[in-house]
Amino acid sequence: MKNKLKIAIVGVVMSTSSFTTVSAQKIAHVNLDSLITLLPESKDAQLKVQEYAKQLEQQVVAMQTELQGKYAEYQEKSKDLPELVRASKEKELNDLNQRIQDFQQQAQGDYQKKSAELSKPVYEKAKKAIDHVAKENGYKYVLDTSTGIVLFSEPTDDIIALVIKKLGVTVSATPTPANLPAPIAPKPVTPKK
Repeated sequence: MKNKLKIAIVGVVMSTSSFTTVSAQKIAHVNLDSLITLLPESKDAQLKVQEYAKQLEQQVVAMQTELQGKYAEYQEKSKDLPELVRASKEKELNDLNQRIQDFQQQAQGDYQKKSAELSKPVYEKAKKAIDHVAKENGYKYVLDTSTGIVLFSEPTDDIIALVIKKLGVTVSATPTPANLPAPIAPKPVTPKK
């Protein structure tokens, strides 16, 4: 009986001390997407991704133009071609069409890879600044409000102004979630068919 009482007392003491520790932890939040859009590196990365997408699109257009030209030529001459030559031309057109489709699929993957590659340093820079601000100000947790995953929280400190200051970014007004620019997602390559 005494052992059960001791265990119960130790359990109550431990849960009370852990509750006190948890409730004393500081929590903050930041809208990471809004922060990222304020960084000059983000704009540069976006421009590079858009230029890359334009290059891919130009290649697709060139391939489609080639296909259209060969198809028009085939239609014009197909009546006069022997069956074997006509079958060979049709196979050539089908192969070229398949190469275009394969290229478009590969281009989409390459675009996403390039976008991730160029945005990674920007996110790492923002993350590093958030880490520094959190440590300097004693925050145990910093939540990203741009993800929308936090369904409810007690009021916490929005540290975006501190992070912007840490990054050395200047904005015309004190940033708040209401006056920050909306994040701009890079557009995916949508080749014409």
